[in-house]
Parts: sequence; C-alpha cells; structure tokens
Amino acid sequence: MASKTLIVLRHAKSSWHTDEADLTRPLSERGERDAVAVGAVLAEYDLDVVLASSATRVRQTWSGAVDGGARCDDVRVSELIYHAWPDELLAELRDLDETVRVALLIGHQPTLGDLITGLAKPSPLTERVAAKFPTSGLAVLTYRGAWKTLNAGKATLKRLEIPRG
Repeated sequence: MASKTLIVLRHAKSSWHTDEADLTRPLSERGERDAVAVGAVLAEYDLDVVLASSATRVRQTWSGAVDGGARCDDVRVSELIYHAWPDELLAELRDLDETVRVALLIGHQPTLGDLITGLAKPSPLTERVAAKFPTSGLAVLTYRGAWKTLNAGKATLKRLEIPRG
C-alpha cells in the first residue's frame, strides 16, 4: 500500500482589530508575512489537493502561501471545515481519492490539534502539538494505507514547523 502524506496547517495570525464576524476576519500584517513563509515550506511538497476552511483568514493564508511558493491545482474551499470537529475532518480525509498522495488541510484550532494528536502515534512532536499548535503551525503526518482506513494512532507525525515571516 502506498504511503500518504497529510499536511495539517493552522491559518496564519488573524487580525483582532476589525469589526468583521469571525468567518470574515482577515489576517494581520504578521499573518500575511507568516503565510508567505508557510509557502516556502509547502513548496517542498507536491500537493495533490488542498482542503481549506471557507474563513477569510484561511483563504488569505493559502494565497500568501502561493506567493511563497506553494502550488496546487485542486483547491477545495469548504464551510464544513470551518465548523468541523476532528471526526468530521477525518471523514473528509477518508473520502479522498486514492490517487491523492499528498493532501493539505488548512483550518482552525482546537480542531486541528485534536486531529493531529488523534491520528499520530504518541511522540515528542505530538506532545508539542498537544501543548500548543500556534498560528501558521504546520504538521506533516505520514500514513501507509488507503485514505478510507485512516484512523486513530495510524499515522506518524514526521515534522512540525512554525514558519515566521
């Protein structure tokens, strides 16, 4: 069975100096810089699909990442990811086509941290995620098997980065 890579990315720092509703809150200036730095890390990967929350700060994070070098032709923006619990995100991942080798999921805390620590075997890296998965946090998990069989404790957290611009 072929190896899969799941990259989980928390959106970059958002602005609290706005009257916007949570869904439409934009990135801060720091968040805009950090999103570009995230793109430099993502440029190392051949992304097959991006699953992104519909929140403005997530869409802006992806846009900044593209400016930093990230590339993907299949970007799927979903309101479900904005509201999702870890089990709902896992269901989305299990629905991925088996031709997808590298998937990027961009969303929000605390859901993403819970997803990562649930999927990954315990390690010093998962302990760091459990303690804090900050804005622009990027976790790279690997998994051998079909997406539809992805389950708790079956993945390995290989990399944890917090790119800053």
